[in-house]
Formats: sequence, structure tokens, C-alpha cells
Amino acid sequence: MTDRVTGKVVTPTGIVRQGCVEISGERITAVAEYPSIRDGNWIVPGFVDIHSHGGGGHSFTTGDADAARAAAQFHLSHGSTTLLASLVSSPYELMQDATAAFAPLVEEGVLAGVHYEGPYLSEIRCGAQNPEFLRDPSLDELDKLIEIGDGALRMVTIAPERPGALEAIRMLVSRGIVAAIGHTDATYEQTMAGIKAGATVATHLFNGMRTPHHREPGPVFALLGAAGVVCELVADGVHLHDGTLSFAATVGGADRSALITDAMAAAGMPDGEYELGGQTVTVADRVARLTRDGAIAGSTLTMDAALRRAVGVGIGMPDATRMASTTPARAIGLGDHVGALIPGLRADLVELDENLQVLRVMRAGTWLS
Repeated sequence: MTDRVTGKVVTPTGIVRQGCVEISGERITAVAEYPSIRDGNWIVPGFVDIHSHGGGGHSFTTGDADAARAAAQFHLSHGSTTLLASLVSSPYELMQDATAAFAPLVEEGVLAGVHYEGPYLSEIRCGAQNPEFLRDPSLDELDKLIEIGDGALRMVTIAPERPGALEAIRMLVSRGIVAAIGHTDATYEQTMAGIKAGATVATHLFNGMRTPHHREPGPVFALLGAAGVVCELVADGVHLHDGTLSFAATVGGADRSALITDAMAAAGMPDGEYELGGQTVTVADRVARLTRDGAIAGSTLTMDAALRRAVGVGIGMPDATRMASTTPARAIGLGDHVGALIPGLRADLVELDENLQVLRVMRAGTWLS
């Protein structure tokens, strides 16, 4: 049976204003121009969020499989058809249990993989990461976790200045796992060494990093200037000033800029107190901060809102869509499967109204009820 979705279709090469996406089973079979149809709603590829800690009142960081399934369902309703479950800095035992619990969800397709944001991070730039759990990278620890995940582990964020970090980056890349640089006080030179070792993602660029200076550029200039690095951007107006978002997207380009949510359990929920990595978070006016010191503690963002913010600062719809779908999919090695409206890829798409609000979501050829 063939399904057809018509409207303003956003493809990797531009906008087909009188377009049609044809779907058979779980796959896109054709994208074509249909001059006879009316100019309808926006049709964009399903969003790919490579950095999320939870949402809808549920968290990935505790390692609970039921909570992870519920968080993924919440983000799916906002158009995220591909999602990594991001842990925060934790004891090895929690990382082990969470990886084992999430591996079946990855196999099932609920999650696209697991992301360790820590614990191999800088104490100085730990942000909302629990400093109690920070430590140097351990190849033995990583090897055991990779074995437990059996393909579930997809990305690890590391501060390249920590002892053993470069060896860990090389080891991860050799095992097919993306190495990201973040929560780092590294110099420009130390960051470049991490990139040379194989790191290809910048974890929420600018945030949790040494502040750039024209004589001591630090990690931001190194990551933003590296042709092989995709830079995560939290487009919520809190993590980044809108001018910074526009600047970074302009310098890196849509093919090197990935919108992320960095969402925690409070996404989609009322203001109040929540938990992240064993620490209390206070959410006020939809901004999440550690109760103890006011550090930004993730976000309450969803990917549809991130897309709207990007478009609102002047990023064109084709580029914003690449940043929300195509580029992050490629960053985690899934670009041949999801992230664009082209024949052969999984039929993940989002229908948006003129205000870019979600009307309905399709994943693998099936509309979300």
C-alpha cells in the first residue's frame, strides 16, 4: 500500500513547494513535484536529537527502561523520530545497569543508541554534571561498557585534556563509536589533539567550555573551525544568545551544525523541582538550573521548538531542517538510514503548520496516533 503526503516538502536540496512524498511500507519511495496540488503544510524529515536526558517527566539518567520508553514517546510526539538517550556523569555501576537496560530499546528501535555525557569531563567546566562522579577515562571501563551494550553505545563525550583522553578517543573511534568533545577546559592545542585523535562532535558548543579569547582561543574556535566536526547547538535562547546561534550556524554551515535539545525530565512539564544525576534542579519560567548554584541544568526544549528558534533568527527553512535532521543523523553514522526525505530512507516525517507547529508525526511509515 502506498501512502502520499503532500505539501511544501523540504529536501536536502531545497523546497518542493507543490511536493509529494510517496511511502511504501517503512520506506520513502519517491519525492516529486505535483503541480496540480495546492501549496499545503510543511513536510520535513523526522528530527534527530543526538543529545537528550529525558522529557515528559521521565529521565534517561536513572537507567530505568520504562522511564526511557516514556521519555522517547514524549519526544516522538514533538517530531523526534530518532533519539539518543544521554546519561550524565555517573558511577560505573549505574552506567553498566543503564546500558544493559537500554540495549533492548535500541534493538527494538525505540532509541537510536546511548550517549555518555561524562564522566570523563573537566571539573572546572562540569556545569550541572555531578563533580563527585568525574574521573579520568579508563579503557578497561569503556571496553566492558561497550561489550554490555552490544552495539547500543553510539557516542561518548570526553574532555581531551584529561589523562588518557586521547587514547580513549582513538579506542572509541576504532570500535565505531562517535567521540565528542565537551565540558572541557582544554586549550586550542589540546582540543586540536582530540580532533586529530578522531573526535567528530562538539557537545553543546560554547556551553561547558573555556571561554574563547582572541589570544587564547580554546576549544570553541578549534571545534568551530574544524572541517570534520559537527557542532551541537542548543537553540533555546538560554544556552545561547540568538546572535551566537546565528553566528555559529553561519560559520559552521548547516552541514556542520546540529540542533539538539539537551532536554531533561522537565521538558513539557510544569515549573518545579526535578532531579538530574543525583542533583536537585529547579525549573522556573521553563529554565532548568541546579538548585545549589544556579548552573544551567539541561533544558526544557523540544526539537520542534528548536527548529522554530533557528528559523526565527534568520536561518532558512532548508538549512534549519538539515540542522535538525540531516546533519545530526550523519554525525552519529545514521545518514544512510534517516534524516532526510529521499527515496530509500526510512519514512520518518513531520507535518508542520505555517507557524511550524507539529500537526502529525510519521515514523517508519506509520502515523503516530
